Amino acid sequence: MISTANLTIQFGSKPLFENVNVKFDGSNCYGLIGANGSGKSTFMKIIGGDLEPTYGNVSINPGIRLGKLRQEHFSFENHRIMDVVKMGHSEMWNTMIERDAIYSDLTASESDYMEAANLEIKFSEYGGYTADARAGELLSGLGISINKHNAIMKDIAPGWKLRVLLAQALFSNPDILLLDEPTNNLDINTIRWLEDFISSYKSTIIIISHDRHFLNRVCTHMADLDYGEIRIYPGNYDEYMLASAKAKEQLIAGNVRAKERISELQEFVRRFSANKSKSRQATSRLKKIDRIKADQVAIKPSSRQNPFIRFEQNKILYRSVLSLEKLSKSYDLPIISNYSATFEAGEKVAIIGENGIGKTTLLSMLSNNLQPDSGSIKWAENINIGFMNQDLTDEFCQKNINLLDWMNKYRQSMHDDQFIRSILGRLLFSSEDLQKSPNMLSGGEKNRMFFGRLMLGQHNVILLDEPTNHLDMETIESLQLALEKYPGTLFFVSHDREFVSSLANRILEIHPKGKISDYQGNYEDYLTSKIDY
Repeated sequence: MISTANLTIQFGSKPLFENVNVKFDGSNCYGLIGANGSGKSTFMKIIGGDLEPTYGNVSINPGIRLGKLRQEHFSFENHRIMDVVKMGHSEMWNTMIERDAIYSDLTASESDYMEAANLEIKFSEYGGYTADARAGELLSGLGISINKHNAIMKDIAPGWKLRVLLAQALFSNPDILLLDEPTNNLDINTIRWLEDFISSYKSTIIIISHDRHFLNRVCTHMADLDYGEIRIYPGNYDEYMLASAKAKEQLIAGNVRAKERISELQEFVRRFSANKSKSRQATSRLKKIDRIKADQVAIKPSSRQNPFIRFEQNKILYRSVLSLEKLSKSYDLPIISNYSATFEAGEKVAIIGENGIGKTTLLSMLSNNLQPDSGSIKWAENINIGFMNQDLTDEFCQKNINLLDWMNKYRQSMHDDQFIRSILGRLLFSSEDLQKSPNMLSGGEKNRMFFGRLMLGQHNVILLDEPTNHLDMETIESLQLALEKYPGTLFFVSHDREFVSSLANRILEIHPKGKISDYQGNYEDYLTSKIDY
């Protein structure tokens, strides 16, 4: 249905990827994965027609409709939300515009009205008369209430704009659907709705996502972009991990056996090359050596790297760490309402709920960056809190310092320059990177830098707001391992269910009007309680 031939993209002297020959077809869902900077979004833009390759081409079967999740969140600011969704079916939308132009033209002729009648037929064939109902169903499924469907795009928050553009991509029932990070800014329940939608959707789908649970639920194949090429593996993300590891082991083992065989043949040649009676055999073995070397598969360096992240605490806390008494916070409506609770040392608490429900507000109050309207927050003595905000822009806005200077601001008395350089190296920053200005960092790099800051702080309580945003799989896995090993107390907000499931032993779910449900148990316990309810 869609294929590439010798596809190459090059920025500067080094290709991002080259000679990619791959085919996506059938009612399959492909997860396009790879390290940050490997070229996933670039590849998606090329096959979506938004970027020209340096070499090669993309082929799509005639008559195939292509839908894609746009990343230009502010392109439709003066349009109604409902209209933005319907624009996803460009043929239907353009037919409607052309038809309405005739009806509004006071000088229209009889032939114009005949053309309008033909356009009415096309509009009907495109499903135009049920468009509002279908668009509304998509918007509601994505958590956008009915009273907002006729609002103007500029009046809604950026996170909601993404949902509208996701509905736009889904609206035309395209034969090929391209989704770049569709779960960003979606809450857990909306992601589950999207999983069900995609799983039942009969189309070729290509998805970029760092949400492992999401990839496991929806993908039939994984497209791995690494070593400058794309390899297709059948199965979901977990099955890909097993298959790719096995393939690499087999490749390494094959190369080891080849080297051993070459060594044996070289020993024979060394011993008998001067022996006339065995010179023919020695020559034969030299040819065998050449053939084995030609058949060996070179193991290219992978673009994937796992940073080393470890969090320690300088002062151990015992028993009760935090006590909340009738905590309340309101804006136009109650966000947190009369909430009381105690938390023990070593608990790992996930804060979940719909977007905009108050998760960040609660975390900000716990960090003392926001004051409650009423009630009290009482931390234990010797508390040392490390807080990571969701938006790190203000933390990295400096232009006149480098990364080493930035990290040095958070060093302890026992840390020297070599220790700081070691931390940055473990977080995958090269010696050349250290001369960068903080404001030049990508989203994933900012997160890694901030993890380094938390490592230096040796906090006994860590508060994290969406820490996996912008991270590749390898960094998410490293962060998850670090937090599993972390002996202190953790409060975190995340929409990554694999992350929540692996870490949380207590779940706080915030509901409308500020009510908080407190689940003493892990994420699976929480899901079971929801089913029972």
